[in-house]
Amino acid sequence: MARNNNRILNPSARAALDRLKMETANEVGVQLNEGYNGDIKSKDAGYIGGNMVKKMIQSYENKAAGGH
Repeated sequence: MARNNNRILNPSARAALDRLKMETANEVGVQLNEGYNGDIKSKDAGYIGGNMVKKMIQSYENKAAGGH
């Protein structure tokens, strides 16, 4: 069994990341359930994760540039 090394450094961010995941899945047309989603395709999981990273980078760039 694989170990999950993806630890959240700030535990209070868990809810915000879960909201971002559900929002992103909705936008890309992937149906997620609350909790376990091990039955989705790897392609779909990667698509969700990639788009989450893209959003986080855009948010950081906006803040770094003085925007909101």
